[in-house]
Amino acid sequence: MMIEVSAITPGIGAEITGLDLSQPINEKTITRLRELFLRHLVLVFRDQSLSREAHKQFARYFGELHVHPSHRSGLNKGIDPEIFVIDTPADAKQSNGEAWHSDVSCEAIPPMASLLYVTKVPDNGGGDTMFANMYEAFSELSSDLKTLLMGKMAFHDGEIDLRNYGVKVPAGQQYPQASHPVIARHAETGKPLLFVNGSFTSHIEGMPRWESDMLLSGLYDFVAKNARLQCRVKWTPKTLVMWDNRCVQHQAIRDYVGFARYGERVSILDGKPPAAA
Repeated sequence: MMIEVSAITPGIGAEITGLDLSQPINEKTITRLRELFLRHLVLVFRDQSLSREAHKQFARYFGELHVHPSHRSGLNKGIDPEIFVIDTPADAKQSNGEAWHSDVSCEAIPPMASLLYVTKVPDNGGGDTMFANMYEAFSELSSDLKTLLMGKMAFHDGEIDLRNYGVKVPAGQQYPQASHPVIARHAETGKPLLFVNGSFTSHIEGMPRWESDMLLSGLYDFVAKNARLQCRVKWTPKTLVMWDNRCVQHQAIRDYVGFARYGERVSILDGKPPAAA
C-alpha cells in the first residue's frame, strides 16, 4: 500500500496512512518510516488493530525494547515488563504524564522512542497529548543563553517523578539517576537540542542551586508556553503514536476527569546515552 503523509504542523508531527501495522513490514518501508520519523519527530497511525505482540513487533523494527524502571524496581507488577500500561479509570485522582517531560530521562540510556497505543479514549472527547520540538527550543534561545548552557550537565532523578504521584521506592530498591548534557546532540541527525524537563531534571550541575532553579524554571516555562514548538494530537480509538524521545517532550492533557482512558506504551533503546552538542 502507498504511504501517505500529512504534516500536523510545519515543525513537528505527521499523520501516516496506508499502513497496517499488524502485518509484516518490508525493509524499504521501514527505511521510509525512519526518514519520516527523523523529519517529523512524531508519527500518528490511526485505525490500527494491534495485539500486544504486534505492537512490540512494530517497535522492534526500530530497536531493542526498553523495560521501564518501575518494572525493574518491583513497583509495577504488570505481566509484561516490555509494556507500560497507562490506565486512567473514571475515578482516578491523577493520570500519567500530566507535566511536560521526556520519558524516563533519568535512565543512563533513556529510550530513543516511545510508541503509545490508545484503545480507550475519554467519552467527553478529552485526553489529547501535546508534543514539543526540542531542536526548535534550543534554536530559539539567545546566543548568550546558548553559550551559558553549552557544556553544562544536568542531574536527572527518577524519584522526582515518583514523588509527584505519591510513590516511594521500596526499601532495598533503587530508581535510576543520571547526569546528561543540558544541550545534547541527537545521535542520528547530529543537531543540538534542549534536554532538560520538569518531571525528571533535578538541577544543573556546577552552579548554585538558586541559579539552577531560576534557569530551569525559565526553560520549562518557555517550552510550555511556546506554541511554535508544539503540535497537539487528538486520540481516536486504536491510534498508535510514535515519537522521538531524544528531541521531543510531551504532555498528557488531563481534561477528562470523571472519564476513562486506556493505552499501552512500548519504548525503544538505541544503546546511546545523550552526548553533548
